[in-house]
Amino acid sequence: MLEKDLRIKAIEIRKSVLQMIFRSKTGHTGSDLSCTDILVALYYGVMNVNPLMPEMYGRDQYVQSKGHAVEALWAILADKGFIDKEELKTFSKFGTRLIGHPNNKVEGIEMNTGSLGHGLPVAVGIALAGKLDQSNYQTFTLLGDGELAEGSIWEGAMAAAHFKLDNLTAIIDRNGLQISGPSEGVMSVEDLAAKWTAFGWDVHEVNGNDVGALVELLKSPHLNSKPKMIIAKTTKGKGVSYMENQAQWHHKVPTLDQYNQAMSELNQKLEEIINA
Repeated sequence: MLEKDLRIKAIEIRKSVLQMIFRSKTGHTGSDLSCTDILVALYYGVMNVNPLMPEMYGRDQYVQSKGHAVEALWAILADKGFIDKEELKTFSKFGTRLIGHPNNKVEGIEMNTGSLGHGLPVAVGIALAGKLDQSNYQTFTLLGDGELAEGSIWEGAMAAAHFKLDNLTAIIDRNGLQISGPSEGVMSVEDLAAKWTAFGWDVHEVNGNDVGALVELLKSPHLNSKPKMIIAKTTKGKGVSYMENQAQWHHKVPTLDQYNQAMSELNQKLEEIINA
């Protein structure tokens, strides 16, 4: 998919996310919008997955450690054809499969996540299994910057380097905000690049809302048998002016007027990209 098409797709997914959250009256709006470009880059530009064969042997593996931003993932799985788009209307309704965190009862979900800090260690295990099986699949995991305070993240970081998992890529959605405020005020984790380098990872920093740059970096080869860490600097609430860089939009539902304004802004951006 061309970069222009990826940018268009990212706007479409953002619109789908907002529709889902507004309809269900629940959701991690700002968290979804900050990582949408990352997920679009993975699913439309990088990963080897097949909605017609969701359990295909040798498929690339994705674990969303930042499980609360599941609305963006549901929207993409529906758009790709893993699930019916009509099922999105059931999000967070009684009896639905599309709950507020990834659920492996849904096609395309490798594991349940929600408790922060679990995704990276599990992804390490999946990548290690690939090495032992001599399989060519790649493993990807998305972390929130707030969950880096969890000790299990750093245990996983040590293990990944120890086992030389050059089939593992972790991405940090570094938007700098979590539900209780600026992440550096809650628990400082900087210097992130220096920390992950010291843990033995091949570390890169990128604009996490630039799908073209993300695809290029995600496709680049691993160096010196090291796992790859991508620190993706993003904007919380990206794409909607009044949500951007606002911690209050970590988990918040727009009013009707706010929803209409958000959709208008996204439609305007979509038109600008199409006509560029």
